[in-house]
This record gives sequence, structure tokens and C-alpha cells, in this order.
Amino acid sequence: MLAIKLQRIGKKHQPSYRFVVAEKRSKMAAPPVEDLGSYNPHTKTAILNKDRISYWIKVGARPTVTVHNMLVDQGVLSAKKAAVKMKKAAPKAEAEGAPASAAPAAPAADANEPAPAA
Repeated sequence: MLAIKLQRIGKKHQPSYRFVVAEKRSKMAAPPVEDLGSYNPHTKTAILNKDRISYWIKVGARPTVTVHNMLVDQGVLSAKKAAVKMKKAAPKAEAEGAPASAAPAAPAADANEPAPAA
């Protein structure tokens, strides 16, 4: 399945992105099917080829959530912005070096015994 994604380009600490059409599960190091524009996060400017983006969406390419929201901002899509869901970071262990799961909160109940009625 094809997707419209952002491909990171640029030097270290100076990112800029390309809008590309690529396979949904492909890594971004692979060559894309087509380059559709660029985005500079420092100046917040986007240069888009709106005709080709419209074509790829009609053919069946689905934009990622971030790209969808950017296309709505630029006026390419007439839809609501989508909620961006980010994964939560795993809780870090305390600085003392003791793992958080060292002290159990309550003793484990036997699987054969019924749960106590409350």
C-alpha cells in the first residue's frame, strides 16, 4: 500500500523534509516512488506539488497523520485535522539503581483459590 510520508534530509541538527510517495512499510532510506515537495521546519515553509498530491490520493495513496494535517493547513485537503497519537515513553528507573519492580505491592493470589468477595 502506498503512503505519502515525510522523508528526513539535511545535516545533523538541521532537518528538512521531503514529501514523498513510498510503500507504507518501507524504510526511508529506500528510494521513493515520487517526490512531491519539501518542508523546512525552521521557517515553517512547505513547497508542494498540489496536482500530484491530489493524483496520488485519488489513486489510493494514504497520507500519514502528520502529512494529512500539513495538507489540511496548506489547503490541499478539505478535511478536519487528525489527532496525532504518540507512544508514551517507558518510565525510567530511579537514579539509585534499584529497579522499580523490586518491591511487590501485594502478594500474588493462587490461581486455584477464588477471589475474596468485597
